[in-house]
Amino acid sequence: MTFAWYGHLKFKTAPLVTVIAISWMIALFEYILQVPANRIGHGHFSAAQLKTIQEVVSLTIFAGFSWLYLGERLGWQHAVGFALICLGAWFVFHDWG
Repeated sequence: MTFAWYGHLKFKTAPLVTVIAISWMIALFEYILQVPANRIGHGHFSAAQLKTIQEVVSLTIFAGFSWLYLGERLGWQHAVGFALICLGAWFVFHDWG
């Protein structure tokens, strides 16, 4: 989904309708995988846990994508923010009994 949403930023001269169509094709492929994965995973994980997994994976991929593909520098504030999100994920998965 990261590439579908942000990959077009390197092609700002491409027509908007073209990048929208390509983004939708990429996103459709991911949805074809994500919907069954959620269905299979629900029961072992709660819906909140499934969403948390998706967000942490998405953010991890996005950090690498923005640095390697878009050439954007990630600073200490990004690392702190990402760490806090991971801490939040720990709370979601911790069994407070």
